[in-house]
Amino acid sequence: MSNLRENKTEVIVVGAGPAGIACAITVARAGHKVVLIERGRFAGSKNMFGGAIYAKPTREIFPDFEKNAPLERKNIEHKYAILGETDGTVISYQNRHELPVSYTVCRGKFDRWMAEEAKKEGVTLVEETVVRELIVENETVVGVKTELEDYYADIVVLADGVNSLLAKQIGLRGDIEPKDVAVSVKEVYKLDKNKINDRFLVNDDEGCIYELFGGSMLGKLGLGFIYTNKESVSIGLGITLDEFEEDETKPYEYLDKLKKHPVIAPLIKDGELLEYSAHLIPEGGFKKIPTLCGAGVMIVGDAAMLVNNLHWEGTNLAMISGKLAGETAVVALSKGDFSENALNRYTEELENSFVMKDLKTYRELMDIIHTRKESFLKYYLQKVNSFFEMFTSVNSVPKRTLYWNFIKNFFKDRSLKELFKDAWAIIKLLWSIMIK
Repeated sequence: MSNLRENKTEVIVVGAGPAGIACAITVARAGHKVVLIERGRFAGSKNMFGGAIYAKPTREIFPDFEKNAPLERKNIEHKYAILGETDGTVISYQNRHELPVSYTVCRGKFDRWMAEEAKKEGVTLVEETVVRELIVENETVVGVKTELEDYYADIVVLADGVNSLLAKQIGLRGDIEPKDVAVSVKEVYKLDKNKINDRFLVNDDEGCIYELFGGSMLGKLGLGFIYTNKESVSIGLGITLDEFEEDETKPYEYLDKLKKHPVIAPLIKDGELLEYSAHLIPEGGFKKIPTLCGAGVMIVGDAAMLVNNLHWEGTNLAMISGKLAGETAVVALSKGDFSENALNRYTEELENSFVMKDLKTYRELMDIIHTRKESFLKYYLQKVNSFFEMFTSVNSVPKRTLYWNFIKNFFKDRSLKELFKDAWAIIKLLWSIMIK
């Protein structure tokens, strides 16, 4: 055996995000050798998201995480803000669950904590190492080439993010279309804890999430967000790449405009900018999920395009996909079978889980939104604000007159043909969600 072959383990996981760590720790807990390779200076150093992790799937990987993990706030309120140019309608839902649904976290801290927990279970973590390509022999993935040395394994799991060049190398996925990926930009502002509590109407350990529609993104396929941390607030947005093909506006310029909106500006007033980050997010949905396994290889998390954009779910899908891939690896190792047929157990388990069932439920969503975005991401958002402007007006005009004027303008500003197309799109979406 050559010196290179001495660098052999049972499982290699590429990428120390939630999916990769969940996979590695699952394999290690079963008593197998696993190497987790991370290109960043430490796990989480290059990872970015809005700000929340979901409690139930996290407990499946780390049962006691609420006692030990670096959590910011437990989220007790969701606010949905429909923004016009200078006005906005905010809808709020609050529920102080005995067991919180989600927590805000800082990825740099949280992912690093997860990686340390994985090391305690026996995972070998290799940081600051870039995987250049997969080693393939007899149409089977048998290892990875890094910038420093080669590593060999029975199974390689790809958790290297939305732009997975490794999955592309072996033909499990093709090029990503601009409409199927969003660029997300985020800023974090330092704010006094008491200011956060007062502005978001929460207590010390409680958090509030804003989901933002319209504003600087009116008519664009994009959404914004705000998350509260202990002593900081995260604000950002994501817009699909195809929106920039005929628009010279930069992503950070959309964010700058969003921050100045009258509904948003007071929430981050006097905050000190701590960090700026940008990241690509898969937006293609169910129809864009690649082939998830091959001989000696599986794909998890963002690399597998596992994001439920309607419900803002990504980390939970990543963790569960990593866990299922880890369990499949354990079964394959016990049998000594690393063929595509053996690893297809991962695909089957994923299809039987809520992950694929939910993504399949919304399989028509992105196609419909892309074709009707002017309607659903501009016209109707503006009409919501117009309605409440009318409803709250006190101008000595009879209310019945106001109502009729609103209805007449609704049909005057939108042709019957376009209204019919919008209605058909809604029916098609509901049919795919509820029945098909």
